[in-house]
Amino acid sequence: MTVLDIVKSFELKIRGGKDQLDEEITGGYASDLLSDVIAHSRKGNIWITIQTHPNIVAVATMKELAGIILAGGREPDADTIQKAEEEGIPILISPLFTFELVGKLYQKGISGMSSC
Repeated sequence: MTVLDIVKSFELKIRGGKDQLDEEITGGYASDLLSDVIAHSRKGNIWITIQTHPNIVAVATMKELAGIILAGGREPDADTIQKAEEEGIPILISPLFTFELVGKLYQKGISGMSSC
């Protein structure tokens, strides 16, 4: 499944990184703590968060994430959008809150990390 596939499936709004929607999603990660995302997310993950500042793009770039979904209809700062465009990181907006969004992504076949 690609980033564009989830944009279409969930009618997500695109706020940055419009040229990178063909990235393949390897799994998902949900956290609002940047250090947690740095420590545990994996290359190609789609990240669900409520954070809207430019540091989310820096983390996504460092970890080579497929994109970021802002839950609860949150909108990114203007600086965040600019940084996402520069770095090629898709920022997507969902009106769903994190818990529901993660469940729906899981139903579409996007799973998280296994501790086993």
